[in-house]
Amino acid sequence: MKSKIAGVWLCFLAAVIAVAQRGGPTGLREVTVTAIPGVVAEGAKWTLAWHGTDNADGIVGTPDGGILFAQEQPARISKLDNNDRVSVYLEDTHGTGALTVDSKGRILAVERTCTDPGGQPAKCTEPTAVAVLAPERRILADNIDGKSLGRLNDLIVDKKGGVYFNGAGTFYLNPAGKVGSIGENIRTNGITLSRDEKTLYVTNGMVIVAFDVQPDGTVRNQRDFGKLEAGGSGDGMAIDADGRIYVTSGPGVQVLSPEGKYLGVIPTPRGAISAAFSGPGKKTLYIVGSGALGPDGKEFQTAEGVRNNAKTIYRISMLAGGFKGRQK
Repeated sequence: MKSKIAGVWLCFLAAVIAVAQRGGPTGLREVTVTAIPGVVAEGAKWTLAWHGTDNADGIVGTPDGGILFAQEQPARISKLDNNDRVSVYLEDTHGTGALTVDSKGRILAVERTCTDPGGQPAKCTEPTAVAVLAPERRILADNIDGKSLGRLNDLIVDKKGGVYFNGAGTFYLNPAGKVGSIGENIRTNGITLSRDEKTLYVTNGMVIVAFDVQPDGTVRNQRDFGKLEAGGSGDGMAIDADGRIYVTSGPGVQVLSPEGKYLGVIPTPRGAISAAFSGPGKKTLYIVGSGALGPDGKEFQTAEGVRNNAKTIYRISMLAGGFKGRQK
């Protein structure tokens, strides 16, 4: 298991670096939203909420209708309120790249530390970790059997205080602090739980994989749950009040029923990497899109070989409402 995890981590890092060196994200595009019954209305419009050149990822809704978003490179978390005003929420976050909130209101995160492929990850000595960032700061886990967790992607916390997360593999951190590996032959990025927390969902390229969650938080019965029929690879995930699954991807946010039936895609102005419900009644869907316009109104570009971390946050009014049983 140890050698397998190390091998997956090295392959993943090489792939990320290769993508980073191929240039910046895709540009702005015109989209037309078609109706998905009960989900989004015909002609619904995306509205620009924020854009910047210093990253945004791993968003989560806040009780007052805004969102928090992680900015890995400046090592901070910013807050976007429901009037699109942005402020710094937390600093010195050790490269936090994704956020979640537990039943006690604590903010948990994956800390990517110095593994940014745009820097010098081969020289990184600070281990990546799952951590509590607020109200106190505490590392929950930074290894599995003494081996690195890899460059971490996303996380979701259950009501018992356990954390499902992914990096060089997919893992469960139980409330006692023990990390266990879950799943086989999957490369996960997005991760979420069903409303009753009896099913764990993870992305695996164009496929969504599901597991049955056991009373102790471990999982069994790995199976393909649904497919992203509009193409692209799954990234972030969100769930609505009726149990539908929302998966960000290059073409947009793809929606599946609680049974895994493909319902359609909400095309996005940019390739989407993260999603969260918030706003009044949790009926606003926020997404993070790759790329942003610069001060000159043109697509922001970086020099050849320099990673482009520009991002844009959009929001859209929905017919569906987000699940109110947890913030993510």
